[in-house]
Amino acid sequence: MKKYRSQIIMIILVFGAFFIINSLIGANIINRYITRLMILSCINIILAISLNLITGITGQLSLGNAAFMAIGAYVSAFFSVNLGMPFVVSLIAGAITAAAMSIIVGIPTLKLKGDYFAITTLGVCEIVRVLITNMDIVGGARGFTGIPKKTTFTIAYFAVVIVIVVVVNIVKSTKGRAMLAIRENEIAAEAMGVNTTKYKVVAFFISALIAGFAGGLFSHYTAFIQPTTFNFLKSIEIVTFVVLGGMGSITGSVIAAIILTILPEALREFADLRMIFYSITLVVLMIFRPQGLLGTLEITDLIEKFKNKRKIKKQNKATTIASSK
Repeated sequence: MKKYRSQIIMIILVFGAFFIINSLIGANIINRYITRLMILSCINIILAISLNLITGITGQLSLGNAAFMAIGAYVSAFFSVNLGMPFVVSLIAGAITAAAMSIIVGIPTLKLKGDYFAITTLGVCEIVRVLITNMDIVGGARGFTGIPKKTTFTIAYFAVVIVIVVVVNIVKSTKGRAMLAIRENEIAAEAMGVNTTKYKVVAFFISALIAGFAGGLFSHYTAFIQPTTFNFLKSIEIVTFVVLGGMGSITGSVIAAIILTILPEALREFADLRMIFYSITLVVLMIFRPQGLLGTLEITDLIEKFKNKRKIKKQNKATTIASSK
């Protein structure tokens, strides 16, 4: 029982937080605007975690996750609107299509080292955006309208929980250790017998799958999507989530995604100045905390540190009392 105590506490906290928030929404204490921010925060958390897997954990800078989000958004919307498929089927179709695209891009490019992969993914992002703009079947430049609004707070919240559980288990597995080895030293990992290309492609595949899933949630929440939403700046925004939270920290990605979803809205009343404040805040944080808010630490590491400090204090106190006697 003691072995699983932390997991049980975490499950209680997850469901407890959901019950409280959902009750407040039901009682109209949390209004529609705040609910909207929470849903968008959940979608951004999923996007941040998707990029953190390939960039923070595997060490391969990707600037194309906005493209996979776009593929997931448009394919899931097409399945819902044009084919009349159920919401869950549409989400799965969007995620799988995005992941399939990552295989096409990843296999030839992830054999390369250095910045070539980042440049390639940036190119893919623009190619996808231009293709969507010229596809009348999905609305082209006018955008895709009439998408059923299926994404609720409940769906978004538990989507985040599922993604976190999946990624945490991947990181703790042998595949995850191989990815971390690639991040730390790819040459050394190869020398130890790790098939670096294979594990980079696997990480990229899962990253794109999750980003496509987030795109499906996004399109079924906004009910309208257009190509300009998924441009280069969206990719940079997702990278910012990861860098600010800490490269390799899932907890950091969650915190950064929430902050950077709420901050622009909080500064909205300042109109043109809000983006200046937003940028200055990021610059200051990067100067004084270049490793991000949490670095590579997770919430479990922070709890363990807190426990160790308390234990040391108790030991010191006991030693002081014993010596005074």
